[in-house]
Amino acid sequence: MPSSPADRLRSLPLGTRVVVRSRIEGGFTDALGDLVAHDGATVTVRTRRGDAVVRLTDVVAAKPVPPPPPLRSGRTSEA
Repeated sequence: MPSSPADRLRSLPLGTRVVVRSRIEGGFTDALGDLVAHDGATVTVRTRRGDAVVRLTDVVAAKPVPPPPPLRSGRTSEA
């Protein structure tokens, strides 16, 4: 079993949907999306806004998450 959040990320297969919390200046930030790359120093999470490259030394929490819910269809007005 992986012992740290960074180890957990390294053990996940590419394509896994993840949420990663990391330290930034002044606090923390989250990246939610698909794990698309990892190496010895960073992971890359493909978010809705683009790729987030996160240094493993900055990761404080990480876990796999389920796929997003399906898009809801538009509502029609009944009058």
